[in-house]
Amino acid sequence: MTSDKAAALRALHVPGTPLVLPNVWDAASARAVQETGFPAVATGSAAVSRVLGYEDGEGAPPGEMMAAVTRVARAVDVPVTADVERGYGLGAAALAEALADAGAVGCNLEDSVPGTGEMVQTGVQADFLAEVRAAAGPGLVINARIDLYLHGRADRAAAVERGRRYLEAGADCVYPIDLTDEEEIRALAGELGGMVNILFQPGAPSLPRLAELGVARISFGAGLHRASDAYARGLFAKVRQGRSPY
Repeated sequence: MTSDKAAALRALHVPGTPLVLPNVWDAASARAVQETGFPAVATGSAAVSRVLGYEDGEGAPPGEMMAAVTRVARAVDVPVTADVERGYGLGAAALAEALADAGAVGCNLEDSVPGTGEMVQTGVQADFLAEVRAAAGPGLVINARIDLYLHGRADRAAAVERGRRYLEAGADCVYPIDLTDEEEIRALAGELGGMVNILFQPGAPSLPRLAELGVARISFGAGLHRASDAYARGLFAKVRQGRSPY
């Protein structure tokens, strides 16, 4: 069943007809995403960490994060992919085992050091991805993040080099997070020779436009949780003021 779900998730990555993933933070939001008709569910590490009472950047203990992923996977029937930052200090084999035990058939893995913004050397990250692939086999869809744009080091040549190395190491998709420029997105989608994931956020091209640019996957990161949190705070404020929140 796990390998079937991984194959189904992998097949949903189609350039020009991207997989759209409104990232979730708990079992209830996961059920809502499935019931809305999305064919897969993705967790977002920043949102899950906040729900658990920790800061993003691997502030959450790995056991608690994996327990949260387990609850999400149990709540839905569709494939689940988990944002596990840089692996929470787990080795490749232990990480692959933890994801499988949680019921996740996909994961995001970052190439910068959580909390510092320091980029991991390309070869070191490629080796880590290859180790995860060897440990997990085809039952895990690996989305390899490229954090250059996130940390203000936009460099197309460097991004292409990293992306190609990650794909060669066994990643299924590469994720140049925080990239919003249309021409850069089009160039990476064309030059990498593999699937590209883009974060939808203010300033990013529209969903239809991202499809036209050749993107294969679109994520929402912590954006929907932030919006939900802001809405909830408005409700609480109305109650505090003695008004009806309904």
